[in-house]
Amino acid sequence: MRRVRFVALGDSLTEGVGDPAGDGWRGWAALLAAGLAEEPVEFTNLAVSGAQTRDVLERQLPAGLAERPDVASVVVGVNDTLRRTFDLRAVAGRLDTVYAAFTERGALLLTACLPDPGTMLGLPGALARPLARRQRAVNAVVHALSERYGAVHLHACEGDWITDRAMWSADRLHPGERGHRQLALRFHALLAERGVATGPAPSPEAGFPAPTRSARLWWLATAGTGWVARRCTDLLPQLLTLAAGELRHRARGTTARLDLRTSAAVSAALAALPTPQRADAA
Repeated sequence: MRRVRFVALGDSLTEGVGDPAGDGWRGWAALLAAGLAEEPVEFTNLAVSGAQTRDVLERQLPAGLAERPDVASVVVGVNDTLRRTFDLRAVAGRLDTVYAAFTERGALLLTACLPDPGTMLGLPGALARPLARRQRAVNAVVHALSERYGAVHLHACEGDWITDRAMWSADRLHPGERGHRQLALRFHALLAERGVATGPAPSPEAGFPAPTRSARLWWLATAGTGWVARRCTDLLPQLLTLAAGELRHRARGTTARLDLRTSAAVSAALAALPTPQRADAA
């Protein structure tokens, strides 16, 4: 009997950024892998920091399919929202292709919706709200496609863990060790309900203390400065335009129109997807 095979696709969240182990990262996917079965699991982490849905489709998917996994996690999309080239219809199309590829080969799919980066970074409201709408739109697409493909879906954009700073690393964008353990624990519970996870649940207890306020400030003053500069070069001009529009709508009392536009964009993105073929249609 061959071992359970688990492949993880995505960006820095799945790579494990925020949960250090030796000279690299561990992360929620590795923690989850240890509890999928009583026997050792063949785990491959293909996630790369900074990856967008295009990277997952073009680079990670072929490698993931080659592993012939029993379980495949695909958690990605936040980096797409942080680019001026953000295209919800393209994001939906790529995710649909990736999800379909794994499920057509019999893999159980794991997905998650995520909190928006503007809120996590504590950006001013006029700047944070446009990013929040983008992330809500991506989450809505992930919700719909997760249901379409029977995925095990984690509502990671909800819960007290989002506002608990002990769950987050110094950069405020990635979970710390406790946060990664929380994600692994919640995924394990969902999989155990389906009878898929038969190994021990990951421990919620962290081996390292949560980052202090001074550590967060140090990150912002050093590595954070470079991160913000890179994002500003790519996104800030457009984000400022979006923020100006946000302020105009708030002054006129027409903010609801922006929410309606987002809902319409989600509907259009999903409507543009090909109709999934039924297994018994052949």
